[in-house]
Amino acid sequence: MNEIEILKRSIRDFFSSSMLKIALVPLIVTMIVLYALFFGFASFGIDALKTVAETSQNGGEVIIDENAPFYFVWLTYLIVFLFKYSITSWLAGFLLYTVGVVFIFHLSVILTLIIIGFLTPFVVNYLKKTHYNSLNLKPYGTVLGAFWVLTKSLFIMILLYILLVPLYFIPLVNLIALYLPLYYFFHKLLNYDVSSTILSNEEYKIIYSKNSNSFRIRTFFLYFISTVPFFTLFIAIFYVIYLSHAYFMELEKIQKVEINTNEKDNNLRQIDYKESL
Repeated sequence: MNEIEILKRSIRDFFSSSMLKIALVPLIVTMIVLYALFFGFASFGIDALKTVAETSQNGGEVIIDENAPFYFVWLTYLIVFLFKYSITSWLAGFLLYTVGVVFIFHLSVILTLIIIGFLTPFVVNYLKKTHYNSLNLKPYGTVLGAFWVLTKSLFIMILLYILLVPLYFIPLVNLIALYLPLYYFFHKLLNYDVSSTILSNEEYKIIYSKNSNSFRIRTFFLYFISTVPFFTLFIAIFYVIYLSHAYFMELEKIQKVEINTNEKDNNLRQIDYKESL
């Protein structure tokens, strides 16, 4: 089955009643979290952050409300630090007012990926019953493994954001610098969620070593779709369906080879047994 057929099958599965019900979960949960964060900031006043920045820049004293949420306190301290020195104030101003929108988008993608990680087993079970009931699944994923991949990918993503700061001020190049770290996180987390729910560790090594570029192209295609603002909230489950089909196809090839090999071995044993008689 070629890539177009995989895509068509994935679209049909996505629009099934079972998958559409699951697709509502990341949409609703992510919107609730973003809504709560927005009003958390709004309750203490987004304008307050602007006032903090201006006060710090003018050398005034900044007083922080002790009842403010922890993220507000941290952000306030960061703004105070950046705007306190003239050498960093222009950089801080750019990051604060220009990157804000990009930050909201990135946060929505990260939240969505974490949420669909919990839904992946349900999607995989549906696809197996519908298309691949004969396949034997031996998932290598564990809760500890998922947490490790999430933590490691998140750390490397943040590190990449920091290392690429000088590129944020170069036109066109800054687009790559802003979106590359998130793609790393997107690929690592989505690829682990799907592969670890379908394959054994040995099967994953065999499949990914031969088709790593193909899977990177697939996740890049899905990531490109997710760059449409908030579009990823509606079709996040499609990512899992599409990548699952790709892994199921490769697993099918491996298990067919194993079956044929076992049949040949059995036939040879039967021939040897008959000759021995």
